[in-house]
Amino acid sequence: MKSIAPTLAAFALSFAGLTGTTPAQTVSDAKPVKIVMETSKGTIEIELDAAKAPISAANFVNYAKKGFYDGVIFHRVIPNFMVQGGGFTPDMQQKATDGNIENEAKNGLKNLRGTLAMARTSVPHSASSQFFINLKDNSFLDYPGQDGWGYCVFGKVTKGMEVVDAMAAVATAQKGQHGDVPVEPIIIKSAKVAE
Repeated sequence: MKSIAPTLAAFALSFAGLTGTTPAQTVSDAKPVKIVMETSKGTIEIELDAAKAPISAANFVNYAKKGFYDGVIFHRVIPNFMVQGGGFTPDMQQKATDGNIENEAKNGLKNLRGTLAMARTSVPHSASSQFFINLKDNSFLDYPGQDGWGYCVFGKVTKGMEVVDAMAAVATAQKGQHGDVPVEPIIIKSAKVAE
């Protein structure tokens, strides 16, 4: 009796081609991407998980490579929760962004202290340039979250968490319609891919 394994393998490969899934949409063996973020509070080194969050990691790298983050601020700081940035200038003008990306919160990564996650509106697939760094373990943000989706973790701070903690200690105030805005802007001077 002949083995049917080669036939099944060929069928599986041909079926996989019909699903429309691209390599960027699947968990891959992609290597982590290192980011060095210079802020007005100090340097933060970040590792993006391009294997488990390929869309979110590629999105962040795209913004970093074109200098989008240079000069924007951490505009939302909530002690014992998170610091959020990546979308506003020091005068609280929102920058125009690329399109929204798919929410990859089902990737198994957890919103633990020091992780980066995509910020979004109440619409699950509305993330673009903004991200946040968790100041503590925030398991309620993990998939499926409170809305059936949660918030996609795509990286972690590998060095400079003391800088993030210093951000959490600044005075904040209401600025226009935005709350929890640092009184003295915390500026991202640059975010660069470490080659």
